Amino acid sequence: MGHAGDLRRRLGLPVLVPLLLLTACSPGGGTPADGRPGASSPAASGPAPTPSVLDADPARLPADRESALALVRQVIATPDSFGPDAVKRTPYESDPATWPVLGADCVWRQAKPPDSVLATLTRSFELPAAGGKGPLRFSAVVTVHRTRDDARWEMAESLEETMRCPAQQLRRDERISSMLAGVLLSGEATQHSSEDALTELGEFHSTELGGPHPYDWQQAQTLQFTVAVTGKGAKGRTADELSTLSAQALAAMLTRLESAVEKRS
Repeated sequence: MGHAGDLRRRLGLPVLVPLLLLTACSPGGGTPADGRPGASSPAASGPAPTPSVLDADPARLPADRESALALVRQVIATPDSFGPDAVKRTPYESDPATWPVLGADCVWRQAKPPDSVLATLTRSFELPAAGGKGPLRFSAVVTVHRTRDDARWEMAESLEETMRCPAQQLRRDERISSMLAGVLLSGEATQHSSEDALTELGEFHSTELGGPHPYDWQQAQTLQFTVAVTGKGAKGRTADELSTLSAQALAAMLTRLESAVEKRS
């Protein structure tokens, strides 16, 4: 079955997701016409949203950029989210005024966030090289959209991007290939922590670290929020090690989100 088969087994569900699944997880039966989250309103005939796993207090949901960015900083991962040995990378935080966009050429670039985004922030981390093993590198992202539908569009677009670009250029000296994706809605399998969860697996190549090494990307959506973790492998590091630490940090952010917005008894 080869490497692709190994990725399928790790996902634990069918991957190379068909267009039907993309349609089912997008709020209007497809992606926006111009490919951006929130570019158009969901069709009234689209599938009903997955019930929220959070009983949110409307008064605790951010309504402007300032409160949204404050919540992002409250929720986003810190080094200890990846274990006691993880450290900050430089630069540690992205510019909140930027937003990553995957071009038609499958190259990632920074752009201005769409109007649907109230606030977004990325932080970078590293588990240093040790014991003959290379460094594991991670990034964590929290995005607050204006509406729940905008957040669902982002999830749909993320899945579409993997189908459109199974090989992607991250930076001049970094690329990923052999990308496969799987999605679980709340209540499917053991997924009960978010409305929608997406996993992408592939191979990471870099000028500095060589490759191919494991690549792991996990994203979850609840209400108007999305949280994501990207993990990049290195020599001597296993795919399971990478995905376990990524999932650990993602779970930590979802727990912080719940604490930040849920109704208090």
